[in-house]
Amino acid sequence: MSLQSLDRLLFANQFMQRIAHKAAFVLAMVLCVAWSAATALQAPPASARAPQAASRPWPETWDGARLHLIALSEVEQRFAERFPGSIARMTDGEQTLVLREVRTPTRMLHPAADCYRALGYRIEQARLERDPRERLWRCFVADRAGGPRLRVCERIVDAGGNAFTDTSAWYWAAASGKSAGPWQAVTTARAVE
Repeated sequence: MSLQSLDRLLFANQFMQRIAHKAAFVLAMVLCVAWSAATALQAPPASARAPQAASRPWPETWDGARLHLIALSEVEQRFAERFPGSIARMTDGEQTLVLREVRTPTRMLHPAADCYRALGYRIEQARLERDPRERLWRCFVADRAGGPRLRVCERIVDAGGNAFTDTSAWYWAAASGKSAGPWQAVTTARAVE
């Protein structure tokens, strides 16, 4: 076999590998779209997903400070209409707390960093921290031009008192039955210098 025919054979094999790879990718995408469509068709109608009152009353205090309810924004209200649980926004005068009671495992419970990025914030100094009460939180600083820098912390606690600082870890534990609900997700945000 000549060197030239060997080159043509190798080129043909590489070309066929690229075609096979692209065909496999297209097939995977089609399967993902079909699965998403089937899942959407099984979702309950919007009227059945309307927000409900929390199964237990929202706390009146947080770490000894009195809480005051803040109305949800229009965007938060639209999100709450589809959320499988209930949402409240409160303040103790120094920080804002977003409390979510989650009744079923859901991907609608996003990491706070993802939400802040979507609002145009840059996320800095992300790390795990313990507060004075020894509770573990995932915290970061959110910075946006023209806005205040915010220190944001979040955690999720299940019905048994087990805490999660990673939303994905919570989801898989809840979806696999290793964590029982309802769950309370707490996000705190306060302005920092």
